[in-house]
Amino acid sequence: MKRISTFSFALAFALGSVACQRQEAQLPAPGQPAATTQSDAKAAPALTPEQVTQRAVQRRAVEVVNWGMPAVNFDLMYQAAVKLGARDNQIVYWSRLPDWKNQTLTPNPDSIYLMPFFNTKDAGPVVLEIPPADEGSITGSIMDCWQTALEDVGPAGVDKGKGGKYLILPPGHKDPVPAGYIALPSGNYQGYALLRSILKSGSAEDVAKAVAYSKRIKLYPLSQAANPSGTTFVDAIDAVFDATIPYDRRFFTSLDRMIQTEPFLERDKAMIDPLRSVGIHKGKPFTPDAQLQATLDAAAKEAHDWIEARYVTLFSQPYYEGARWAVPVQPELAKGLQSNYADPDSYPIDPRGVTYAYAFFSAKHFGAGQYYLMTLKDKQGKFLDGGKTYRLTVPANAPVTQYWSATAYDRATHALIRDLPWSSRSSQTPGSKKNADGSVEVFFGPKAPALGEANWVPTKPGGEFEVLARFYGPEKPLYDKTWKLPDIEEVP
Repeated sequence: MKRISTFSFALAFALGSVACQRQEAQLPAPGQPAATTQSDAKAAPALTPEQVTQRAVQRRAVEVVNWGMPAVNFDLMYQAAVKLGARDNQIVYWSRLPDWKNQTLTPNPDSIYLMPFFNTKDAGPVVLEIPPADEGSITGSIMDCWQTALEDVGPAGVDKGKGGKYLILPPGHKDPVPAGYIALPSGNYQGYALLRSILKSGSAEDVAKAVAYSKRIKLYPLSQAANPSGTTFVDAIDAVFDATIPYDRRFFTSLDRMIQTEPFLERDKAMIDPLRSVGIHKGKPFTPDAQLQATLDAAAKEAHDWIEARYVTLFSQPYYEGARWAVPVQPELAKGLQSNYADPDSYPIDPRGVTYAYAFFSAKHFGAGQYYLMTLKDKQGKFLDGGKTYRLTVPANAPVTQYWSATAYDRATHALIRDLPWSSRSSQTPGSKKNADGSVEVFFGPKAPALGEANWVPTKPGGEFEVLARFYGPEKPLYDKTWKLPDIEEVP
């Protein structure tokens, strides 16, 4: 994987400074050799109209990838659900703790996952019923197909653990909302909820209880409220549920599906012409010819390189001074997701493109139900290598009311590393050993440590990985940083 070094940045800055001092007439066209004199510049061949057009299409295609990332991310999850036999207004769930076969982006393998996929296009308003937090607890959020939070649910959500009937309204809905419902207006027809049924412990018995509790969730059209039909649950546990991002022409095929089925939001109308440039017209089939397909393939790859470079810079502002952990979302994006981009002077599609290239889900109230810290590097500033062994020491008295966990992901895909027996360890892992001071050591590497498998997250040689630390039911010492998560250290 290519890396952008400090030297490269310095060199680029220096060259840019020199370039700014040149006269405009001396600047070479992209892809053309640099002119050494003014006469050379005049002699440089002009681009043909076809070349200019192709360059414009590729530039626009790169921007389309960046802009369309959250919708494509959603569509890929929905298509994976369809392959399982799921349909609109049904719930995909995992009947055990998920393993590597859940190939969504940075999923949580330490809770029972449920993904209700809703569509109000033909069904009208749709009801999502969350049970009260009596025999269990749900943490999660309801989002539109652009992955903008409509509301959080459960004890950290608007129902405050009492349970509630969340009513998802289609675009332009004007009918009165019946009493007893929590109204969620949406500018889109499609969307989903990411719900986690939280374990009381990692025992097989408590996993089964969390699954049973999750089956109390209901999803149905409001038109059936007087006599709802049974909610359909589709189990994904033994299927490869692949929603990783394809950086080629398939990205645009997926985006076309979303454009054809969803209205343009007012904030996105400036994208209509760029989309047409890459062959995506609302109401028309997407049939790129061979030349356009090649351009789209090249643009998707370029977009991936651009996103990867910006992704690395996310970690340049550490959560703890001088450390490697960082909050993996930029503040401007968090604000936009929580307010449905209400600020008229802010629309952070660049941070959004980066975020939904490695993750899915957004919360209406970040940090209320869960909190995240992420790292790509060890204490010495080296990228985490799947062929080496590392240790993370989690101090005693972690500031959580539910659990903490540490999960390893493939840097290349941001999904769980394939073909491994498990991907994480948590404060609820059965058999996990503690040190005398109450701290817990978690090892990452290709071989189990002497401490035992319960304290080990396996990795694979030949690739890099990243680690996401989760804190469910986060408490004040995490926020005021009086409790600090140490950096991951390589073990010789």
